[in-house]
Amino acid sequence: MILGGFQKLTLLDYPGKIATTVFTLGCSFRCPFCHNPELVDLRLAHNEESEKEFFEFLARRVGKLEGVCVTGGEPTIQPDIIEFIQKIKKMGFLVKLDSNGTRPDVLKKIIDQKLVDYIAMDIKSSLENYDKTTGSKVDKDRIRLSVNMIMHSKIPHEFRTTVVPGLHSEKDFDDIAKWIDGAENYFLQEYREEQKILDQNLKKITKGRTIDLEKIQKKIEKHFGKMGIRR
Repeated sequence: MILGGFQKLTLLDYPGKIATTVFTLGCSFRCPFCHNPELVDLRLAHNEESEKEFFEFLARRVGKLEGVCVTGGEPTIQPDIIEFIQKIKKMGFLVKLDSNGTRPDVLKKIIDQKLVDYIAMDIKSSLENYDKTTGSKVDKDRIRLSVNMIMHSKIPHEFRTTVVPGLHSEKDFDDIAKWIDGAENYFLQEYREEQKILDQNLKKITKGRTIDLEKIQKKIEKHFGKMGIRR
């Protein structure tokens, strides 16, 4: 597997754990607000690192790090993602998987084989507005299946949405709350216009617009075990 790099230490990406984050290359979506464009558009890729380099690093961190966050891009589109996670688990690390839910078939294998200890899935928008938000034609049945699978997996999990003024409305979050009602954790993530993004034209839409995250949280938090805002 060719990797887009790894962050040697993170205290944020894996809740409650001292971890490293490894980035896979390639994604099934083209979300205009994506802040890792070099992982999505392979023409922008740079600083690629090999699987061998990553596992050499992990071997030196056994007993010092608790977990590995596998993110992207979209990890589940990688043909050898299951074998990759198996190697990490055999070294004794906990594994958190970040996914957009487009490959429920792969998620099922990962869950059935008990390969992950935490799952985070991005909910890009209400199902009605998924295509607009992802810049892609989305198979919504796959997204629904992934959500249901994660919610019934008995694996600690979270759903999260990056809230983009101009792309999202308050109604989207009413719809999301009904859709994933009862989820263990749901987080709103603040969109930061100053960050690099995949589609610079989005700034024409977001400029001067705001959306009240606290208002949304107050309105829908009753649907979830825990809800928060990440800035």
